[in-house]
Amino acid sequence: MKLKQKSHVIFLFWYLIFVCNRVLGASKNGDGGFRLEEKEEHHVKISDFPKGFIFGAASSSYQVEGGYIEDAKSLSNWDVFCHSVGCGKNRENGDVADYHYHLFLKDIEIMHSLGLKAYRFSISWARILPRGKFGEVNIAGIMFYDKIINNLILKGIEPFVTINHYDFPQELEDRFGSWLNGEMQEHFVHLADTCFKYFGDRVKYWATINEPNLFTNFAYKWGIYPPSRCSKFYGNCHTGNSEVEPLIVMHNMLLAHGKAVELYRQKYKLKQAGLLGIVVNCHTFIPLTESLLDIEAAKRAVLDPLIYGEYPLEMLKYIGSDLPSFSIKEKKIVKNSLDFIGINHYSSFYVKDCTNSTCSPIANRPIQGFLDIVVERDGVLIGEPTGMEDTYVVPNGMEKIVNQIKFRYKNKPMFITENGYSSPDLQEKRVNVVLNDVKRVQFHLEYLEFLAKSIRKGADVRGYFIWSLMDSYEWLTGYNLKFGLYYVDRLTLTRIPKLSARWYKSFLIENTTDLVNIKAYA
Repeated sequence: MKLKQKSHVIFLFWYLIFVCNRVLGASKNGDGGFRLEEKEEHHVKISDFPKGFIFGAASSSYQVEGGYIEDAKSLSNWDVFCHSVGCGKNRENGDVADYHYHLFLKDIEIMHSLGLKAYRFSISWARILPRGKFGEVNIAGIMFYDKIINNLILKGIEPFVTINHYDFPQELEDRFGSWLNGEMQEHFVHLADTCFKYFGDRVKYWATINEPNLFTNFAYKWGIYPPSRCSKFYGNCHTGNSEVEPLIVMHNMLLAHGKAVELYRQKYKLKQAGLLGIVVNCHTFIPLTESLLDIEAAKRAVLDPLIYGEYPLEMLKYIGSDLPSFSIKEKKIVKNSLDFIGINHYSSFYVKDCTNSTCSPIANRPIQGFLDIVVERDGVLIGEPTGMEDTYVVPNGMEKIVNQIKFRYKNKPMFITENGYSSPDLQEKRVNVVLNDVKRVQFHLEYLEFLAKSIRKGADVRGYFIWSLMDSYEWLTGYNLKFGLYYVDRLTLTRIPKLSARWYKSFLIENTTDLVNIKAYA
């Protein structure tokens, strides 16, 4: 998953193309606030989902692997960043993480014991191509992922592979500025080609890039992710342009995705028969009021380029000439370059228009779409806060975001590639309290209930991945946030099942909700 959000205003960049947020209608009484004591017990079962629906769990390379310089792996952008500035409250980093690089067999046994049908993981670019196109393939890195894929399949678990999840060789940044340079497109295609060549005979689900919207926002607008570029108005950076650089980076990522898909379809599709998509961070945006201006503000974020080959009119209207353009050839490359849409969904927010009302200086800018994000209506929070700052439990947001993507993009197949919960202030609680994660179980039950509802209404959703299999390194928050079904002891790296792991196993294997009466475990 993510990081500690600096403030709710960070989410404003969702406007820039990918967040798939659409107008969801206004309600005067608040939308789906989560209060455990006020909820009925939920009885959603695996049998409420279509035959063949894939249930799994997710992770990413930097967050779980460790082994950061083992077996010829080069330093990644995150290795360098966290070593230089320190990440997390205790200047933590991912050098060890969950030691998945050496404990992956035990982790696959855990997945099998839970009854997972799929595991979503990412490839470390620096592990298989330490110097990008400037060097050779690292066979030790290839062998590592070969072992993961083969052992997953041996256990009946589908490998769902993300080609790039934030991390890449630092050399690409040092040489030419990584995603700010169009050259990065070809390096990414080389990475994708390498993955297809070595793993494609066994991998049938590929996500090209994880959350380009989130990465672009944090790395090139607010400057809190590497390479830490931003304007002084937005953050504490030495260099950058928050109004322009995010547009360039996103444009290069779109084209990199499109070119990778084009390569696969021309070179590998006939033999390998895989499906390719992209993963986007999708918050549900709800108009703060019933005014037309607030309703229009909630529309300013879409997936249009990868479906229709064009930037949406909303973007052109507010960004104008700063928005990069596609050539005729590029339009053909990006158009219809999705077999599925991966949705990472955690929270919902209210949206306020800034074109005709008072907003903060940050919100009232073209790159923001002239909209503001608020989390209260009439003094009431949109939902119960979680451990991740400015993230709230709003279960019906799942149904709403799925339905809106269904309607706008003609029911393109979807996967919920991340959905998860971190309790507030876990660092201050005893281990037995962390293990008794009642609210995490309740969170997944409620979100799954609304997902099942959207599927019954015709949404073509084909899978659901819990973030995450185990507590892992959560970017700028280090190891403080805990999303896992398994607790990881930081001293021994022992994986200890939480109540949520017991519930998920019961849900997946026994098709029961025996643990739904979760208050009995408090």
